[in-house]
Amino acid sequence: MTTEIARHWRLNAQRYQLIGEVCPKCNGKIFPPRDVCPYCADDHAQPEYKFSGQGEVYSYTTVNKAPEGYEEMAPYTVALVKLEEGPLVTAQLTDVANDSVSIGMPVEMVTRKLYTQGDEGLIVYGYKFRPHLVAA
Repeated sequence: MTTEIARHWRLNAQRYQLIGEVCPKCNGKIFPPRDVCPYCADDHAQPEYKFSGQGEVYSYTTVNKAPEGYEEMAPYTVALVKLEEGPLVTAQLTDVANDSVSIGMPVEMVTRKLYTQGDEGLIVYGYKFRPHLVAA
């Protein structure tokens, strides 16, 4: 359990704010952070980059038979979200009926409960996306 708590705190920025990196060579926006830029293969240290959390549904599916630990959430929709800055992020959609999701739908990142862990009941929060109403 102790290693899980340490991992939880180490990943806080990525779970709550969509913190990635920006490549100093090609200016590519990278999420999640990695050692080598996926756009130009530069392997120098990349400075942190905070994504806006705005994007659109690129693709999606509804999960009816959930994996162990997520059964209470089923059915739920998981989407590939194309962030404004370019990267694709996989995340659960929230605050929307499963049959109301559509490709191209504007979404925004929100922090929500992901699951409860272990006998101690550690609640793990993270990012999900909800519909974003665009002003006309």
